[in-house]
Amino acid sequence: VQLQASGGGVVQAGASLRLSCKATGSALTTVTAGWYRQVPEKARQMVALTGYGGATLYADSVKGRFTLSINNANNTLDLQMDNLKPEDTAVYMCAVPDLDYWGLGTQVTVSS
Repeated sequence: VQLQASGGGVVQAGASLRLSCKATGSALTTVTAGWYRQVPEKARQMVALTGYGGATLYADSVKGRFTLSINNANNTLDLQMDNLKPEDTAVYMCAVPDLDYWGLGTQVTVSS
């Protein structure tokens, strides 16, 4: 499985961004897939994950602001991020964690 992320950028607090992860080699609906983020000197954090019995899991810090979805037509894993906060600043990576497939990250920077 190859994963390619896009959609990062620099925005002000309160703005929205949409990240997209294009998967090739496997249909996203058949695996557990999600978005993670990491800041320097901190552990990687799960942001949103789908595929566990049909449920979608969100980190507490993003619940109500971020929405994870799969675009079946394009086989992309999309993360809609609304009401962004400075603490959301990180490198965001899409992954199929159970198979240890990770895409290259995309930087999201939120200024106050």
